This record gives sequence, structure tokens and C-alpha cells, in this order.
Amino acid sequence: MLDSGFRKLVTPLLDLAGRLSMSIPVNANQITWIGFVLGLIGCVAIGLQFYLIGLVFVLANRVADVIDGAVARKKGITDYGGYLDIVLDFFFYSAVPCAFAISNPEFGVPAAVLILSFMGTASSFLAYAIICAKRGISTEERGRKSFYYLGGLMESTETVIFFVLFCLMPQYFPILAYILACLCFVTFGVRIYAAYEKFAA
Repeated sequence: MLDSGFRKLVTPLLDLAGRLSMSIPVNANQITWIGFVLGLIGCVAIGLQFYLIGLVFVLANRVADVIDGAVARKKGITDYGGYLDIVLDFFFYSAVPCAFAISNPEFGVPAAVLILSFMGTASSFLAYAIICAKRGISTEERGRKSFYYLGGLMESTETVIFFVLFCLMPQYFPILAYILACLCFVTFGVRIYAAYEKFAA
């Protein structure tokens, strides 16, 4: 829901990052991998209850995720780059609640419910993109991407806000996780309805 507005806000910085990347021997996929590793380091820190350190690396992962797209748009978008970006993103998103479950066994159930809700948003997102690709439907509403990007109530920006809250207030992880899960389940349902309206005919 907030991704589109956030993108407009940071577009000048992303364009600058893309231009600077032209003089640096690094490609978008390398940035994606670096961001993924940083994210995993953050999850390890969270699992060890170093929540603020984990937050730094979680945010570093999200910064890398934004920059890799800007670099790809300057140096060339590839199917493998799009594949890698979405696969590592979804793995990271599930790794964060998993890390909280490891940090405190009492967080296990809310973490499991949250991961289940992430499966709903991920599957409804990817299945929609597959059908759009099959039908030749595309959009650049959220920038030029390798696949159709279907928005929703809960997108990357909202999820990151919750991740920040998790790390700043770990004692409230259960209630925050349930709130995020409920919002993700709503997104799951809305996307199924959107698919019905677009593809059922």
C-alpha cells in the first residue's frame, strides 16, 4: 500500500545510485547477494537476542534491495536477476520471524502464524504474476520490473515497519506478529478476489 509513495520519495536517490553504479564494477545480482547475506547476519543477531544489532543488518538488507533494482534498471534487467531478487526476498522475510522464534521459544506460535500468512501473500503474488506473464499483461506502476507486481494492503514498506517494531520492542513480538499476520491474510484474500475479477472471465 505504501510502496508506491515510498518509491516516488526515493526515486531521485535511486537514480543517483544507478548512475554511480555505472563507474563501479558491481552488478545488481552481486548487490542482491550482499544484501541477502547482511539480512541473514541480522537474523542470526536476532536469534541471539541482539535485537538492535539485528535491526541494523535488517535495514541494510532492505537498502540493498532498493539499490539492486536501481542498478539493474541502469545496467540491464535480466530474468535471473528478477528471479533471484524475489526468491531471496521471500526467504529473508520468513527468516526474520524464524529468528525471533529461535530467540525466545514463547515466540514460536506467533512466528509460525506469521510465516503462514507470508506464504499466503507470496503465493498469491507469484501466481498472479505467472498468469499475467502467460497473458502478456505488464505494468510499470511500481517501476520497471522483471514480472508483474501486484500491490496490496501489506507490501514491502509496511512489512519493514513491522520488522523495525519487532526489533525495537521484542517483548511485544507476539501481538505485533499477530497484527501483521492478520493484515497479510487480508492481503491474501484481496489478491484472490483481484485474480477472480481479472482472470475468471
